[in-house]
Amino acid sequence: MTTMLAAMLMQGEPAAAAAGSGMAVVGVGLGIGLALLGAGLGLGWIGSQTAQAIARQPAAANDIRGTSLLIAFLMEGATIIAIIMSLVAKIVG
Repeated sequence: MTTMLAAMLMQGEPAAAAAGSGMAVVGVGLGIGLALLGAGLGLGWIGSQTAQAIARQPAAANDIRGTSLLIAFLMEGATIIAIIMSLVAKIVG
């Protein structure tokens, strides 16, 4: 599906030049939307798996919680970078 989306966006480049910034706004919206969707799903999955792991081994709750928070922070950082890159692409292009 990602390949198909990339192919559609590549074909839209000449149309974007003719239409002005209309396609750029669509691209920025898609970029930000996909970044936020991925982050939301990923953070929900991390929370779910953390709760299950703590339920299975309550004695290791602090270790599990610390590891899952580290992963969540890294994912949030990647999401913020994706949003910034989408906005920079809008400004430059």
